[in-house]
Amino acid sequence: MNKPEPTPGTPPSVTAFLKAQLRSALVAQRLDLPDRQARADALQRVMRIWLVDRAETVIGAYWPIKGEFDPLPALHRWKEDGELQGKRQPRRIGLPVVDKAHKILSFHAWYPGCPMEEDAYGIPKPKDTELITPTLLFVPCVGYSANGYRLGYGGGFYDRTLAALQPRPVTVGLGFAAGRVAGFTPEPHDVPLDAILNEDGVVWPPSD
Repeated sequence: MNKPEPTPGTPPSVTAFLKAQLRSALVAQRLDLPDRQARADALQRVMRIWLVDRAETVIGAYWPIKGEFDPLPALHRWKEDGELQGKRQPRRIGLPVVDKAHKILSFHAWYPGCPMEEDAYGIPKPKDTELITPTLLFVPCVGYSANGYRLGYGGGFYDRTLAALQPRPVTVGLGFAAGRVAGFTPEPHDVPLDAILNEDGVVWPPSD
């Protein structure tokens, strides 16, 4: 698949058009992956192993759409493992709730079977559960680069949310290997993620 990529000095309007093309191509490719379930199973294992030595107890994630990897089974397992280990501070999982007026996200407690409702964009969200502040945030990647930059859907929700969250949480991108874009050029306002995981392991940061 030919993936259009912006080059340095490209006018903003052209850059936006190329990114829109790239997003569309990557989402279509993800939806058509013939072995997506096997890749998802592998990424579940990568995610569980990566979480083993983490100290965070409040993690934000997302409800998967458009063929995205589903992080919730691994996170539920992480939460249960904490309970089995008798951790003093309970582990908690949050899912985003969209503030459509300000176009930012807040995170509300999620657990299997908790009441859910659709948000303004038709995506399930926790209904009337407690507001929590994650110190680690898993974010979905439409695409990503080898140097830690994420290509999202273009709405800027995560950028605005991360700018508002204090302290800023550790950010971890999740995506399939097919979403890796060679030569992806970030814009001046883009901030790299702290880590990126795919079904093959840790993509970013590189291991020593």
